[in-house]
Amino acid sequence: MSENGFIMVHMNFMIRWSEMSLGMLLLLVSVGNSMAAENWPGWRGANHDGKVPEENPPLKWDASSHVVWKTEVPGRGHSSPTVYGDRIYLATGDDGKLSQSVLAYDRKSGKQLWQKTLFSGFSKDKRLHKRNTLATSSVACDGERLLVLFMNDAAVHLTALSLEGEVLWQKEVGDFKSHWGYSASPILYKDLVLVAADHANGGYVTALDRKTGKVVWKQDRPKSPNYPSPVVCKVAGKDQLIIAGCKMMAAYDPASGKLLWSAPDATTEECVGSVVVEGGLAFASGGYPKKETVAVKADGSGEVVWRNEVQVYVPSMLTYEGYLYAITDKGEAYCFEAATGKEMWKERLGGVFNSSPVLAGGHIFMISQEGLTFVIKPDPKKLDVVAKNKLGGDVFATPSFAGDQIYLRVSEKVGGKRQEFLYCVGEK
Repeated sequence: MSENGFIMVHMNFMIRWSEMSLGMLLLLVSVGNSMAAENWPGWRGANHDGKVPEENPPLKWDASSHVVWKTEVPGRGHSSPTVYGDRIYLATGDDGKLSQSVLAYDRKSGKQLWQKTLFSGFSKDKRLHKRNTLATSSVACDGERLLVLFMNDAAVHLTALSLEGEVLWQKEVGDFKSHWGYSASPILYKDLVLVAADHANGGYVTALDRKTGKVVWKQDRPKSPNYPSPVVCKVAGKDQLIIAGCKMMAAYDPASGKLLWSAPDATTEECVGSVVVEGGLAFASGGYPKKETVAVKADGSGEVVWRNEVQVYVPSMLTYEGYLYAITDKGEAYCFEAATGKEMWKERLGGVFNSSPVLAGGHIFMISQEGLTFVIKPDPKKLDVVAKNKLGGDVFATPSFAGDQIYLRVSEKVGGKRQEFLYCVGEK
């Protein structure tokens, strides 16, 4: 073969190898995106905002239709189902035994695979609110380990478990003076797990290394009872850990803990719902002592752009295409123009709401404490309810959406006693 011929063969080989490599890379990216859509790794989903637009769950269901499986859940808790790979994870508490545990279920069949009790026999705090539980925080999963928060004996504890329920490490994050109990969920960020614990003796927000439990940074917070899970948002060109309450809204660098900005008097003292963002604004709502919803610039100025007297206390809110959607504890649904706070509509759905709304497949799902799910088509002009689905009752946990299926933690009366169940709703 001539020198030129050899060069041509070599070039053709390199071109074909590059094409194959590019194809493999695109395939891996596609698989990665598919896996992300298949999982619900923690509180309010992968981005902690309650939005999974790539999912297409059913719009209508009941106890005899579209139920893939149903399984018992021991104990009581408001922890949302965490879905990762072929498993579902829940936190639960036993009020009689005073125990706190993590549960694992098979995603395909609903069969319980294991239960790991982490705390038992402790002194129950008498100030635990009747609408709170010993297991209100949702489990976080990074594909290698589980991170779970429990409050007991006047302290907040963070535990890392293997996917088979083995304790990898456990850390007392800090003390906690309970006002009505604890509810914040752990938030994953890069190699860290972020934890917030506001309370009357002086709260804190902190980051720990997920592999070792080592504290990477810790920031003090005001002396005030407060309940939200922190969230990390990409806003104003940077990652920001934002939390509302304690009569302020504040943002921290999630990698270092450095305070990025704060907006004093931007919120009321006690909040429950997590912050959501849209168009460079951060939104929060509180319920005590003031009733208000606020929008704050997240550009570092902390400027309050608008506020009103609407109380969205327990459920977190939802942003979508320039609008802010909300459901109050008392069952009043709202749509606001995000940039201005203009009320587009207000309609009463009825019932009591504790669960946070979720956007999936172009629809908003809102489930009441009575177990009635309202499926709403987002429309700033009017409330458009396309379906109402009844399943269970006494619902507090926010549903999880993954792989075109919905995972609902509800309770029912069995033999006159309250029993929690986990439902998988979807196409059989």
